[in-house]
Amino acid sequence: MEFTASQIAGILEGEVDGNPEIAVHKLSKIEEGEKGSLTFLANPKYTSYIYSTKASVTIVNKDFVPEQALDTTLIKVDDAYKSFSKLLEYYNQVKNNKVGIENPVFTSDSAVYGDGFYLGAFSYLGNNVVIGDNVKIYPNVYVGDNVTIADNVVVFAGSKIYSESVIGKNCVIHSGAIIGADGFGFTPNEKGEYDKVPQTGNVIIEDNVDVGAGTTIDRATLGSTILRRGVKLDNQIQIAHNVEIGEHTAIAAQTGVAGSTKIGKHCLIGGQVGIVGHIVIGDRVKIQAQSGIGRNVKDDEVIQGSPALNYGDYNKSYVHFKNLPKIINRINELEKRIDGGASN
Repeated sequence: MEFTASQIAGILEGEVDGNPEIAVHKLSKIEEGEKGSLTFLANPKYTSYIYSTKASVTIVNKDFVPEQALDTTLIKVDDAYKSFSKLLEYYNQVKNNKVGIENPVFTSDSAVYGDGFYLGAFSYLGNNVVIGDNVKIYPNVYVGDNVTIADNVVVFAGSKIYSESVIGKNCVIHSGAIIGADGFGFTPNEKGEYDKVPQTGNVIIEDNVDVGAGTTIDRATLGSTILRRGVKLDNQIQIAHNVEIGEHTAIAAQTGVAGSTKIGKHCLIGGQVGIVGHIVIGDRVKIQAQSGIGRNVKDDEVIQGSPALNYGDYNKSYVHFKNLPKIINRINELEKRIDGGASN
């Protein structure tokens, strides 16, 4: 795809300073800019690169005044970073705006879909599937019976959406994600073996949720596993049965949340965090990476460690953890002096 500086300025409601007809067909960092590329300058630390960049077009703030001659056409906007992000979103929309059904695919006669639908090759739509407008399903995707997918959802290649799952508007499901697999439900019997507990619930994903590549969200034993509006999940996360995650909570890669735990709104959870089942984590909680959460957590706590401690307490204690060998040596030395004094 190719755009002129004038077209880009129109999208961003910006002003062109330079050649309005110069064209770009790719994006670049400002320090790595090449002819035909578009870049941006938002961080003052990178200002020096604007005088050496080979990028054909650069997005800058309106208050930017060059101190040297430039070889790049400028597009001046109110906020260069936000404008570049808007342009990336627009670029993705154009790039991903595929329409139509490729072959071979399987679609049940009872499956229905709206306008602007794209279904990639080797995909499967089960019975009574209902799909909204402008949904894009890439190749090798499985959509089970009775699944509902609302408008403007993108499901990338290789994802599996099990039966009864419900996905809201404007969601993105990245490659290899699995929605609605059975929860890890087993009970020991008198033989010392495990009997499977049927997982009869589903997964509900509300609007504007992103699910990272390779992430698994298990269906509920009864009821629903629920991701509320605006939740963002990184790659390779495990969400167990009957978990509920509150609005606009973000979770980094390799985190595992055990069954029936409730996580509040606007939480930030770092990578490789382990959270036990059947606990409640409050709103606006921040959990540092590699923490182990084995208890309920109140609103607004910042915690770290395994088992996790209050973040401030952890940092104070860590000073002593590092000095523990020295402290032990001092204690041993004091005991020797005390014992020596007692013998005299």
